[in-house]
Amino acid sequence: MDSLIAAAAHALAAGDPLAALKRVSLRNDAPALALRGVAMAQLGDLVRAKALLRRAARAFGPKEAVARARCIVAEAEIALVSRDLNWPAKALDTARVVLERRGDRTNAAHARHLEVRRLLLIGRLDEAERALAKFDARLLPPALRAAHELVVAGIAMRRLRMKTARAALAEAERAARLANIPALMAEVENTALILNTPAARLISPGEERLLLLDEVETLLGSGAFVVDTCRHVVRDADTVISLTTRPVLFALARSLGEAWPADVPRSTLLARAFRAKHADESHRARLRVEIGRLRVKLETLADISATTLGFALAPRRARKVVVLAPPVEDQHASVLAFLADGESWSSSALALALALGASTRTVQRALDSLAVTGKVQSYGRGRARRWTTRPVPGFATTLLLPGPLPSG
Repeated sequence: MDSLIAAAAHALAAGDPLAALKRVSLRNDAPALALRGVAMAQLGDLVRAKALLRRAARAFGPKEAVARARCIVAEAEIALVSRDLNWPAKALDTARVVLERRGDRTNAAHARHLEVRRLLLIGRLDEAERALAKFDARLLPPALRAAHELVVAGIAMRRLRMKTARAALAEAERAARLANIPALMAEVENTALILNTPAARLISPGEERLLLLDEVETLLGSGAFVVDTCRHVVRDADTVISLTTRPVLFALARSLGEAWPADVPRSTLLARAFRAKHADESHRARLRVEIGRLRVKLETLADISATTLGFALAPRRARKVVVLAPPVEDQHASVLAFLADGESWSSSALALALALGASTRTVQRALDSLAVTGKVQSYGRGRARRWTTRPVPGFATTLLLPGPLPSG
């Protein structure tokens, strides 16, 4: 390995892409192309970075399988940051196996962390936890240890295990400081801000207020009867009943929960559940059917009784009924929720069924509407256009090739 390649690799590992580019910006050999690609990714030019890494992967010879695998890992991280959720996970897994067999355990661990982060992003928490359990974090270098703890914290926050989340963030902060990589320290800091950001809205008789994640955890452990609009479940201390696939039943449950202990007029339930402006006998018959179905679903948690005006909810065990709603509910709340992590998304990625289940055009109209009100902004053009809620788009994750690339 020549000295310029080695120096550029060390500069990237230290989070200094400009220093790396100074050494390899005019070179077109495979190792230089790979390092230039990583540097451009760290600077935020993801389109150029991806092109350079692909050129590098093609330029490496048949005996340089490790170098090609590292390029695939780097390209996979660019795809993750770009929210290109269709990138080939199989190619990343193949690259990870190559790296493990050739002894590059650091980059192999990085590849596995990318797999876990993707699972976390698309909400497959059980799979992410199983994959994470294969790691011994004590053996990881500081940069990867920080990344590992960030994933642990991300899962814990989604599981509402706030003690675990805070402990993981503290470990991530210590590891990031040891790594001395500014971008990594900023990512840990940004993740920690989530703990002090309203995560939900409590609606109960005579009260409506925003809740932090810690307060949500406390509420769910309090034994209250909770209609959880964030997850579309109804629960108390012992039982959780999902209504994710039953939107009409959930709309009825929410209306009954918001009105408790009072009853809800039939006209209100018809408007909320069926959007019926002028109800006829068929609507009223359907309401009776759906209320019956809801009684069956919630029979272990609550009774639903008919009143003169409509229907009322009466929990069996809980002494209090509350509704847990997103902090903001408007026409485009789902789009804002996916942009809330501060990362940049393409409209096509947001439209994937695993995210919102909407068409690209529908999501684009929502983004345009949000941009007019200043809630989101975009950068780039065409297929490279990305949307974010941050004032300045940036490369939030740490893209590293910690092992020096061979010179060929």
